Formats: sequence, structure tokens, C-alpha cells
Amino acid sequence: MTTKLTLTVEKSVIERAKLYAKNTGRSLSELIENYLITITEDSIDGELSPKLQKIVGVVSLPENFDEKEELRSALEKKHL
Repeated sequence: MTTKLTLTVEKSVIERAKLYAKNTGRSLSELIENYLITITEDSIDGELSPKLQKIVGVVSLPENFDEKEELRSALEKKHL
């Protein structure tokens, strides 16, 4: 059963989304429904989605990699 849903979204985002939907041969409703299915499935079972599973382990980091330091450094470069 389908149900109507009203959303408030920035006009520019809607325009880009409609263009994307048109270019991919889908409706905006279909895109949003698929997105909602994806995010709720991930949170229900607590497991990684198949898309995320494909990229896990692709990048090898050094043992001394400091995630907080790298994030701080990247933010400094971006904002300073």
C-alpha cells in the first residue's frame, strides 16, 4: 500500500534530484523510497549493507595512523 508523504526540502535540492531521477529513468518517489529502504534496513539488522561491505578493507592504513589527527589536519587545511 502506498501512502502520500509531504516533505520540506530546499528548492535547489529538489530540482537537482528531479533531474537526476529523469536522467536515470526513475521517479523522484522511487529514489526516495529506495533510499529510505536502504537506511532503515541497515539500522534494523545492525549489519553492514552489501554496498558498504564491498568497500570495507579496500584501504590499508599504517599501524600508527591517527584518525583524530588526520581529521584535525584536514579541517585546518579546509578552514584556515
